[in-house]
This record gives sequence, C-alpha cells and structure tokens, in this order.
Amino acid sequence: MAGEDEPVTTQQQYDAAALLASPVRRRLVELLEAGAEQSPEGRTAAELAPEADLHVSTVRFHLDQLVAAGVLESSFQRRGTAGRPRKVYRPLPRGAAPAAAGSEPLRLLTQLLAEAMTASVHGEKVTPFEAGRRWAREHLASHPDRAPADSTGVWLGRVGEVIDVLEGWGYQPEVSTSDGGRTARVELADCPFLDLARDNEAVVCGVHRGLIVESLRQAGEAGAEVALEPFVTENQCLAHIRTTTPFRST
Repeated sequence: MAGEDEPVTTQQQYDAAALLASPVRRRLVELLEAGAEQSPEGRTAAELAPEADLHVSTVRFHLDQLVAAGVLESSFQRRGTAGRPRKVYRPLPRGAAPAAAGSEPLRLLTQLLAEAMTASVHGEKVTPFEAGRRWAREHLASHPDRAPADSTGVWLGRVGEVIDVLEGWGYQPEVSTSDGGRTARVELADCPFLDLARDNEAVVCGVHRGLIVESLRQAGEAGAEVALEPFVTENQCLAHIRTTTPFRST
C-alpha cells in the first residue's frame, strides 16, 4: 500500500474524479463526511442505504468502488463476540494516498477468503465457489423481477453486466460469441491473481466461477451455464457463459 507521504498520481486522481462524476457516489461521500464527527469509526452500507434511498446492495457496490479508487477506506469491526463483523466505510484521511491499483484485486480476494474462514469458524461450510457467490449477493444489485433474456441483445447486455464485475476485480476481459449469440466466450488474460492461481487453482477458480454464476443470477439469469478453463495459455483463462433459455423468433 502506498505510504501517506507518497504523492497521489494523476491516474489515481482521474479514477477518483471519474467515480465522483456520479451523483449517487457524491451523495454517499457527502453522507459519510457529514457523519464523520458522530461516527468516526465509519458507517455501514445498511446505515447509509435509507438516507441515500437505495438498496443496501447498490450502496455497498458503490462504496467498494470508491474504496478501490482511494476516495474512501473500509475496515471490519466486531461488536461483541457473536456474529459476523460489520464492514464500515469512512472518508480517507486528508493527505493519505490511495492504494496502488494493482493491489485492489488481491485485497478483494484476501477479504473474501478471510470472511469465508470466519464463517467456517462459526460452523458454516463455505467453499471457494460459495464464497464467490456470497460476494456477488452482498455487493451487486438484484433484479428478481427480470425474466431470463429471450433475445440476443438482451442476453449479451446481461453478459455485459458480468463483464463490468470482472473489470472491477482487475481483469481486462475480451468477449466473443458463438451459437447465434447464445454462448459468450470470455478471455481472461493477465489474471491479477496469476501467481496465487498457479499454486491454488481450485481456490481462485472456484471463487471466480461462483462470482460469475451469482452475478448472472443477480442479473436475472439463474439458469445460465458457466464453465471455466484455467490456463489455456500461460497467462490466460477462459470462461464460457451460455444461456439455456430459448430465444424468441424474430
């Protein structure tokens, strides 16, 4: 992590400015800054959601993006001895530099696996696949009213939502389609977890498959099929995402 005396780079300033172009994210930052004196330890997404008039999953997603850009910082706090620790967010101290962009994906994975271990201590059996699904459930907006896509355009729009999630995790996915657009082939090059995946393929790939499966479910595609091919080349994996819903005739 960058030290507090290191200058903020132009790219980091650009990333933060781009995120704060969103009125929703500006509002969340304003709420945290306004409550900093009363809640110096920070506030949770659940506490902010009613004030922002947003679903808690949507709030959590935006807050995590702001953490990644170095606008906010987050930590886990335990109250008492029972239950899961709560995640709180607060404005980054003035003068502190954001974390290096390359460290954010590893932080996400480390946090996810730490939460899974905590759940296991409390008697829950959490596999890497389920850990990935849990992250998506907690951070992505759910669309239970959506019917599965019945056209190529709508389906690929749903796939695009998954691509956005993967980009947030540090990937630079490239997508191609086959089978009349029903199958998306997603190339995942330069994995941000490459060294870890070589030694712990089942863990890293399990998390990512769970992440993709649940991201699709949250987007309204619970029946989609997901298959991963690790290391088709030295630095590249493939994800195959296929809809099982018939497309309507045009």
